[in-house]
Amino acid sequence: MDTDKSRGPVHHEAQLGFSRSAAAYSRGRPDYPPQLLDWLRLTLALAPGRDAIDVGAGTGKFTRLLLQTGARVVAVEPIEAMRAQLLQQLPGVAVLAASAQALPLADGSADALLCAQAFHWFASEQTLQEFGRVLRTGGRLGLVWNVRDESCDWVAAITRIVAPYEGDTPRFHRGEWRRLFPNELFSDLQECVFTYQHVGSARQVILDRTLSVSFIAALPAAERARVAAQLESLIATEPQLKDRATIAFPYLTHAYCSTRG
Repeated sequence: MDTDKSRGPVHHEAQLGFSRSAAAYSRGRPDYPPQLLDWLRLTLALAPGRDAIDVGAGTGKFTRLLLQTGARVVAVEPIEAMRAQLLQQLPGVAVLAASAQALPLADGSADALLCAQAFHWFASEQTLQEFGRVLRTGGRLGLVWNVRDESCDWVAAITRIVAPYEGDTPRFHRGEWRRLFPNELFSDLQECVFTYQHVGSARQVILDRTLSVSFIAALPAAERARVAAQLESLIATEPQLKDRATIAFPYLTHAYCSTRG
């Protein structure tokens, strides 16, 4: 690993991969289960009059859900191509071009700070110090990931296609980010898990979704084409996928809450 690049405000693979794949990310990434809205309201205490920060907001898929709580929402996203997609989808949202390690927000200005599909990229003591600065005492930190449900055979086959390219890219499943909790600022994590199905065409929910994975999108064009060909072969030959106008891609949504002391 080029450690200088990986330790910058934005991981080099995230910068390259997500800049290339922002449109595919917007098309192919799943939304979130409806039960998560209740979790935001009850566990994160989000409601009208509350202030929420969406860090690593990407194309705004999670931002859209946060807005449904009635809270005031500010999205933070360092990658220009992702911000462009977010503003296209949610033109009225306040969006800041900044990294998780240096938030341009006042001390104690937020009731909740959330990271969806993102915290593993910037998990560090420095980041948590910055989150603690921005959150009010008693504020909530929410961490959310949609994770492929590999108990489904064809989903496990997708993982086998992409896993050889993963290298040392930061990933949710590796769990290094968990070791930061609890600490002097944040309580231990409380976890909830929800099931979810991303319904759409195979091109949308498999091909676009997989090609938007950072380390796949960052590959040279010929390598990306090989991955795409393997996915297309799976879609064409797997009995549960071939000749279907729509499919349901199963996910497990992991939601974690920690309280700012």
